[in-house]
Amino acid sequence: MSDKYFARDPHEVYFITMTDVGWIDIFTRKNQKIAIVESLEYSQKNMGLEIFAWVLMSNHLHLVCRCNAVGGIPVWLRDFKKFTSKKVIELIESEPESRGKWLLELFGESCAHLKRNQQFQVWQNGNHCIEIDNYNILMQKIDYIHQNPVEAMIVVNPEDYLFSSAKNYADMQGLLKVELFR
Repeated sequence: MSDKYFARDPHEVYFITMTDVGWIDIFTRKNQKIAIVESLEYSQKNMGLEIFAWVLMSNHLHLVCRCNAVGGIPVWLRDFKKFTSKKVIELIESEPESRGKWLLELFGESCAHLKRNQQFQVWQNGNHCIEIDNYNILMQKIDYIHQNPVEAMIVVNPEDYLFSSAKNYADMQGLLKVELFR
């Protein structure tokens, strides 16, 4: 198995992409999006996560971040995915969701091949982690993140998308506190 996208130095700054299984549009409901934002905020306050840029799209999450806690990025990713997976399933089961049965079946089938006893899998295995080792790449990744909703034709201007750090970079109040790079 390739470790090309593995976090070699757990405390460096990384561009991370987390994608849900099957690229399904899970994060289209407000409750699901808020759950991810609240989990990121918890991670900032309690797990040493520093976010430099982020965007939550309908089926994936991009971050430029660093984690200063014990174990760094790999441990944070494991815990974040585990917690948010349980939260997503809980929300599907407890709140009206027209695709609920289908989603639960898909998430159940996605982990059927796993050796460990797991009922559902929301996030794809592995993580796309690219270490950011210079300022130009950092700025390129931040721009890429902020342009995601523009490219998807959700908004015209990056700062108009609520679930992103683009507002922070436009000197506006964003949903999460971010460490700005200029």
